[in-house]
Amino acid sequence: MDFSEAIGQNHIKSHLLQTIENGRIPHAQMFSGVNGSGLLPMAIAYASELLCKQYDKQSPEYLSCKNKVEKLSHPDLHFVYPVNTSDTIKKNAISDHYAEEWRNFVLNNPYASLFEWLQAIGIEKKQGNISKYEAENISKKLSLKSFEGGYKVMIIWMAENMNTDCANKILKLVEEPSDKTVLLLLSENEQQIITTIRSRCQQLIFPLLSEADIAERLSEGSEIDENLALKTARRARGDFNKALQYLEETGEDEVFEKWFISWVRSAFRAKGNKGAINNLLDWSDELAGQGRETQKKFLNYCIEVFRQSLLKNYSANSLLFFKAKDETFSLAKFAPFVHQNNIFEINKALEDASYHIERNGNAKIIFTDLSIKLTRLIHKKELV
Repeated sequence: MDFSEAIGQNHIKSHLLQTIENGRIPHAQMFSGVNGSGLLPMAIAYASELLCKQYDKQSPEYLSCKNKVEKLSHPDLHFVYPVNTSDTIKKNAISDHYAEEWRNFVLNNPYASLFEWLQAIGIEKKQGNISKYEAENISKKLSLKSFEGGYKVMIIWMAENMNTDCANKILKLVEEPSDKTVLLLLSENEQQIITTIRSRCQQLIFPLLSEADIAERLSEGSEIDENLALKTARRARGDFNKALQYLEETGEDEVFEKWFISWVRSAFRAKGNKGAINNLLDWSDELAGQGRETQKKFLNYCIEVFRQSLLKNYSANSLLFFKAKDETFSLAKFAPFVHQNNIFEINKALEDASYHIERNGNAKIIFTDLSIKLTRLIHKKELV
């Protein structure tokens, strides 16, 4: 994978290439933004340039180096990513236990989400994390000399999932790296990474991809017509992975839509209806049984659907992209219940729930409380 394969972000590509040309390569860098904006493909492309720079371009050694990076099998390119125990890995899970699954996952779609990664290894109901055992493995790998005599590159994907023990253990590596070692921390929420690490990394903030860049990539070598590509790019809102999901009508949004529709319908019926309240409690139990990553992603999905409903209510149709796969759910009919007198409280309730989930709150209590709040807010009258 090289820079020509990464979508858009030309100013970032130029900056990264310039650091190599000038020989001013920061040993610790943080790429921040939505993963669907190209954090991982850009990191791999940068690693490819670093690892292969020691060879003359077009030489057999150079082409061999590029080919190994392309296949994610270069011995001096290392990856760390959130994992957890599973049916096959019973304890002390680290990234190396899932190396083959990781290669397949990235080669299939380097823009894919953490939720999809956890699904790929069958632990979507658990919290993916980067543990102290991973930190020990990182230290061991980076203490060795490079196999090919050049750079060593360690890409830590979704670095905000490092627990405190791990972060503290790798701090020394960030402060005092071995020669020709580059750490690339990729994060969708860098504020969750401890300050002592953040402050020692050179940060690159990735903006969302442009609609034009997404549409162009969707149209390349496919049967997707220009209008569909542009429409999909608009719905994706700068996230190429979302664009792919919309085209395939698969992915997490289909599951989230089912949960959302069930939730708001039960909340709407629950006023003075004991049976519907039981439905809300059952719904809360179901959500409580999901993994924290899934719960947080769902809450973000809800925030976006409520936002779309508000836009529909106030006829901002040019900004709409939501379309339910469930034909029995109409955004136009739901939208009047989302307005200026309840949207701020709804949004705050969802953000508070996400905050408490992140901090290991009791999910059953959190979702039950959220459901009771929605029952009240969804019936709140709009002030004229």
